Amino acid sequence: MSKPESPTEPFKRALAHAARSLAETPDLEIVFSGDGPSLSGNRAVLPHPPRDLNSKEASRMRGLADQMALRYAHHDAATYAKGRPGSPEGQAIYEAVEQARIEAIGSNALGGVRANLTTVLEQSIERKGLVRMKDKASIPMADVLSLMVRERLTGDAPPEGARDAVNLFRDDIEAKAGADLDRLSTDIHDQAAFQKTVRTILRDLDLGDAELDAQESNEEQGEDDEQQSESESDDGDGDGQSPEGASMDEMETDEQQAQDGEQQLVEAEDDDNAEMSDEAPEMGDGAKPARPDIKDSNQPEPPYKVFTTAHDEIVGAEDLCDAEELTRLRAYLDQQLASLSSVVSRLANKLQRRLMAQQNRSWSFDLEEGMLDVARLPRVIIDPTAPLSFKMEQDTEFRDTVVTILIDNSGSMRGRPIMVAAVCADILARTLERCAVKTEILGFTTRAWKGGLSRDEWIKAGKPASPGRLNDLRHIIYKGADAPWRRARRNLGLMMREGLLKENIDGEALMWAHQRLVNRPEQRRILMVISDGAPVDDSTLSVNSGHYLERHLRHVIGEIEGKSPVELLAIGIGHDVTRYYKKAVTIVDVEQLGGVLVEQLAALFEAEPKRVAANRGLLAPPPVTQPPLLKATTFKQVAEALA
Repeated sequence: MSKPESPTEPFKRALAHAARSLAETPDLEIVFSGDGPSLSGNRAVLPHPPRDLNSKEASRMRGLADQMALRYAHHDAATYAKGRPGSPEGQAIYEAVEQARIEAIGSNALGGVRANLTTVLEQSIERKGLVRMKDKASIPMADVLSLMVRERLTGDAPPEGARDAVNLFRDDIEAKAGADLDRLSTDIHDQAAFQKTVRTILRDLDLGDAELDAQESNEEQGEDDEQQSESESDDGDGDGQSPEGASMDEMETDEQQAQDGEQQLVEAEDDDNAEMSDEAPEMGDGAKPARPDIKDSNQPEPPYKVFTTAHDEIVGAEDLCDAEELTRLRAYLDQQLASLSSVVSRLANKLQRRLMAQQNRSWSFDLEEGMLDVARLPRVIIDPTAPLSFKMEQDTEFRDTVVTILIDNSGSMRGRPIMVAAVCADILARTLERCAVKTEILGFTTRAWKGGLSRDEWIKAGKPASPGRLNDLRHIIYKGADAPWRRARRNLGLMMREGLLKENIDGEALMWAHQRLVNRPEQRRILMVISDGAPVDDSTLSVNSGHYLERHLRHVIGEIEGKSPVELLAIGIGHDVTRYYKKAVTIVDVEQLGGVLVEQLAALFEAEPKRVAANRGLLAPPPVTQPPLLKATTFKQVAEALA
């Protein structure tokens, strides 16, 4: 007897056929998984539809499938990567506007697709909380621009939930970039021309990439010179030969060489982008900023300094948004956690077994004094001349431990990386609490893009040279070491809030987390850093040397690893962090993060607790307490013990 078909199977089949038709290819592979939605090559991953499928949820599922199909049909990854800006905010806008172009093509062609995509957009706006954002600093510029571009390309006004947020920026954007926004509709089917106009809009809004703009200007100048040269050549010789009498074959050879040289230049640019960001993602959630691999220089470097700390803040997660929004964000995180429930259970159980094994008491046997080892008494009965055997229980220092998880909250962690980091922190906090290990979860970012109030003060002060760090820090406490997980669990949902993730200044964040650990009373302290690369802050790096933040990070790591009793471990997501940290692991896929966290943490606990610190002379050896000794020296006492 065949197994009855699930009620959602017909819907899945219809969804797959519709997506392949919209993508205009039978090769598009549609997969349903708890990891969706995502698009990689010709493989589109969609979330499982709920068993109780209502009309609104069905429209959302169709909208997600339409997004994948349209992107597959109308998006070229190589063209996208060539013009992609280097700054995190520029990347977010670049991706959001490109997605608006792709969806506008489908919306203008088919009314059903327009309705499906509108449903997805409305739910996305609700999830991001744009309707509750009243402060311009907290509203993501990428969302505002994408909605204005959508309005230009389709004629659809922004959904009601985002209308107030868009209107806060509309007048300023229209004044600076209105003419260029109007040009987008003519280039909707030409991705290269469209993206060129988008880069112009970024320059209009003072968000452009100086290096990319200069390169683009040089290319345009080169094209003008080439056209002028061709024109002069045509005027000077009417029979089609070059002024110096070169043959047509030679001219074709020169042209081919020029094309080959241009192709090599494009490939070199793509290689540079690939080296800086490891991968140009199909979907922009995990887009990473350009992070050049800067080597140490022998030139003297001024000491690290901060222009002002007046606008820095250390804030609890519950103070950054209201309780209602935290509850909603936590519910969204729980939805992601539910799709990973089997993986979560396996990881948690595996870690708990390994940690509990370290807490088991161990015994020393065959001692001359201690507690009587009754398991070895039969040999005394068999051979009365055999000596008695004693055992002694050894103390464990396992419970005297605190673990801090420091999570990079920069813009390049948007999407799946920050979601997986939040889920893994949640797993570790729960599991370690069951094993009586205190856990602290911290995050670090900045309050604003491109400097914020610190940069404003620097400008008012006359822009003094070498100002040092020039942005407002935001250090977030998601869970304190002494707080139980049940009270802090809701706070982890804050990482899902749109607009929270900005830039990252790793060195000062590491100092902050380390100082909190040093002030703890526990004898063993472990600091785990989850990051996706080098520190990046456009405001600071634009007025200091290009390796200013990286040098400071290396210095802080060297101090901790060389002089502190704190054990430091780093996990890099998509970027090699072994060049900074002695104990480091790099993962390519964020899905590996949970397993790597468990393995690395378990390996740390299995090592000798304070061997490294004791060898440095930084920690006094803990006092060894002995249990009361049981001295049994007669056969009568042995018999009494057996009884």
